[in-house]
Amino acid sequence: MRTRVLVVDDHPHAREAISDILSEDESFEIIGFAESGEEAVLQTEMWMPDLILLDIHLPGQDGLATTREIKLKFPYVKIVLVTVSDNVAYLFEALKQGAQGYLLKNLEPGIWLEYLRAVASEEAPMTSELALRILQEFSLQKPNQTGHHPLTNREREILDLVARGMTNREIAKDLDISDQTVKNHLKNIMHKLHLENRVQLTRYAMEQGWI
Repeated sequence: MRTRVLVVDDHPHAREAISDILSEDESFEIIGFAESGEEAVLQTEMWMPDLILLDIHLPGQDGLATTREIKLKFPYVKIVLVTVSDNVAYLFEALKQGAQGYLLKNLEPGIWLEYLRAVASEEAPMTSELALRILQEFSLQKPNQTGHHPLTNREREILDLVARGMTNREIAKDLDISDQTVKNHLKNIMHKLHLENRVQLTRYAMEQGWI
């Protein structure tokens, strides 16, 4: 099945560039465009996309506020924030609002497509650029020293591999278990930690000082 995408950006050249990138992969289908946060909410209600590529810096209601509103109304929709800024604070704020990911406009098209395919399949590894920025951010903070966590040793092991950017298939091969076993472990981990996606899992592992 094709992933139906809504592109939200107030700059026509940016919309065209995103269209060009997605046109290279037949698994994506652009079903609409929006130029503002308010329009994005209306388009989401009208077209019910699977994935929204949403610029952070929009006129009026910005991308973060738009993410929060869309997630409240349509929690199933996957949202990836898009920006030219590499400020890691934007990434963390995007995740707090419920976004599934964060992409920089200057990344190579191949990285975009690899990341978006992973988001669409709910097996999103972080790009090395984002992983590095998060690691640098948390290296400035004191790790959690309580030692208290609800995860089993196997779950800790899987979480560590997720944080290193490995897909479910790669984790299964590394641990000599099935893909389905990995998926079930991840469901348990996310349920225990009250998290929603792999980016948030990576952040948690770094907060604990495990990475």
